[in-house]
Amino acid sequence: MSDHLSPEHPPVKDQKIGVLLLNLGTPDATDYWSVRRYLREFLSDQRIIETPKWLWWPLLNLVILSVRPQKSVHAYEQIWDKKENASRLLVITRRQTAALAERLAMTM
Repeated sequence: MSDHLSPEHPPVKDQKIGVLLLNLGTPDATDYWSVRRYLREFLSDQRIIETPKWLWWPLLNLVILSVRPQKSVHAYEQIWDKKENASRLLVITRRQTAALAERLAMTM
């Protein structure tokens, strides 16, 4: 790597491996209030919804959060891992994290 740097560049330490696992979230349970809480948090993130807050807030709180949780509860119930009592997304993310940690531990 140092052969690509200018002579004035400060020394660069040895490279390290970094892995970033991202999960955009999941409800804590499949009941109405858990799904509503998750949707409110997720859909309030301006990195997810880029609509101006003055326009988005009333739509989200007066329309979307009045209707969407009821529909989403059924969908989450269909994919919920009953053995782990968590969403499939969370179960898979936890397994990936554990497997990756184990694999990285073997390389160090």
